[in-house]
Amino acid sequence: MLAARSFAAPARQCLRQANKVQRFAPAFTRTYAVAADDKVAKFKGTKGNDGKFTVTLIEGDGIGPEISQAVKDIYSAANVPIKWESVDVTPRLVDGKTSIPPEAIESVTKNYVALKGPLATPVGKGHVSLNLTLRRTFNLFANLRPCKSIAGYKTPYDNVDTVLIRENTEGEYSGIEHVVVDGVVQSIKLITREACERVLRFAFQHAESIGRKKVRAVHKATIMKMSDGLFLSTAREIAKDYPHIEFDAELLDNTCLKMVTDPIPYNDKVLVMPNLYGDILSDMCAGLIGGLGLTPSGNIGDECSIFEAVHGSAPDIAGKGLANPTALLLSSIMMLRHMGLNEHASQIEGAIFKVLSEGKTITGDLGGKAKTHEYANAVIKAL
Repeated sequence: MLAARSFAAPARQCLRQANKVQRFAPAFTRTYAVAADDKVAKFKGTKGNDGKFTVTLIEGDGIGPEISQAVKDIYSAANVPIKWESVDVTPRLVDGKTSIPPEAIESVTKNYVALKGPLATPVGKGHVSLNLTLRRTFNLFANLRPCKSIAGYKTPYDNVDTVLIRENTEGEYSGIEHVVVDGVVQSIKLITREACERVLRFAFQHAESIGRKKVRAVHKATIMKMSDGLFLSTAREIAKDYPHIEFDAELLDNTCLKMVTDPIPYNDKVLVMPNLYGDILSDMCAGLIGGLGLTPSGNIGDECSIFEAVHGSAPDIAGKGLANPTALLLSSIMMLRHMGLNEHASQIEGAIFKVLSEGKTITGDLGGKAKTHEYANAVIKAL
């Protein structure tokens, strides 16, 4: 009886924390009981009087400024109609909580879109992950991670072309944890129908936009019958709004095994899944094509979206001109397509792939000897 009581009180406290998470949600919220043709996460920005979009630029730490400069140089050469608004997101502790400077929040909110280099969270200063803080601040509910083989860069797998969409705000990353008794920790996996519906609807609409005819939900509903069960049942309901898109589901275990055996059968699908599974699978898929240095990423929200390089800040090579800007460049191309600047996106993407396939002016991590600026100049010449 004593043991039962010792667990009951902390359990109630965790549930109160879960309710607080829902009650004090970010300012950017909406109800997702919408028609199938209601576009989720549509870019709302407009050109200024100078004919250009303003994009918030978070250069980041370590190699961030170097790879950001490469993007700026290439965009200038390609005459992309955007101008950069650089902001600093060095965190501040306000009432014991990590927060983004208000001027940075204002910039992203105003421009609706941002490009972000790698960020290093200060160690030992009480800050939580800056990337997680950004997602929560702007309610970036979907992480979009395409992984496509690069011609000329050989890996054990050829012609990989996967697209993963990860729910970005809930699941095991909700941060609802409590020490029950010494040596026992309780963690709540929070999943809501609203969050499931918005990321699933985005997955179906993204499949439409890139010409894929299949959406697959990845889950563990056999074990987590209520939480993953809710995600799966919501997926089946949303699928009815998109009869022209084939829907099915697959256990996480099977997806992992099949992908590392033969990823090609996944080339015609968009995979969508809860938070933790997406974190694991997206990094695994990056490994199939050569690593995070070649992998773009976008964090999508209804009010604004942030596109980022997901690799580390590499402080050991910062300032040496050794950094590979490919991941940030490819993320910026995702950003351009999100903004509707498809011609500029295709032009720059083609130049990048040409340089990589030739293999003459590539950085050390890809087996070459080129400096960051030399790689950027090669892309400019290939435009």
